[in-house]
Amino acid sequence: MKTKVLYIEDEPFLGRIVSETLQQQGFDLRLVADGALVMKTLRSFHPDICVLDIMLPNVDGYTLCREIRAQNPGLPVIFLTARSETSDLVKGFEAGGTDYIKKPFSMEELIVRINNQLLLLSSLKKPLPDKDQQLGRYRLSVSRYELISPTTTHKLSAREMEILLLLTSGNNRVIERRDLLLQVWGDDSFFNSRTLDVYVRKLRSLFAEDPDIELVTLKGKGYLFLVKST
Repeated sequence: MKTKVLYIEDEPFLGRIVSETLQQQGFDLRLVADGALVMKTLRSFHPDICVLDIMLPNVDGYTLCREIRAQNPGLPVIFLTARSETSDLVKGFEAGGTDYIKKPFSMEELIVRINNQLLLLSSLKKPLPDKDQQLGRYRLSVSRYELISPTTTHKLSAREMEILLLLTSGNNRVIERRDLLLQVWGDDSFFNSRTLDVYVRKLRSLFAEDPDIELVTLKGKGYLFLVKST
């Protein structure tokens, strides 16, 4: 069965080039140029992954990603954008994006990133814990992509879940930064390193309600997820 890609892009030339190339590579692709039509297409097409331009008519990509995430929490969403400032990365990942590609990009890079996202999704579906995990005052529901605090429920993206599971698997030992980059992205490039910083910053903020939980950054080494008491 072909992988279904929902591609949201309002630039006609780029939309045609990317669509034709992905179709030639065996993907089942649906191109949507108007952000207002995305949710209807999402319900009828049932994509495996979404590739989303941030600058769209009628609705911006960040808002659209939040709507997509609310309907399908586990769906990978790759942002395409000319913006690459840290603040843009933060905004994209906070909206629920799972990856970020800066324009201009090569088709080889896009295909690799699509395949990486699909591999991540399949790996998360296989070895899921049978039971929820208790992390201090929080409960982690892997099957539902939820981090549940005493006051609220945070929906996690597939990428956020993968990183959090790797960090918490350390049992109060250091997870090396390079190992984390290689396991999640397959390389330790500067761009992926910046992206990891954004994810760690967001995950750290989600645990703010429990003073007994610390996500410590050890400069030059990696990360230590500490639960002082359970």
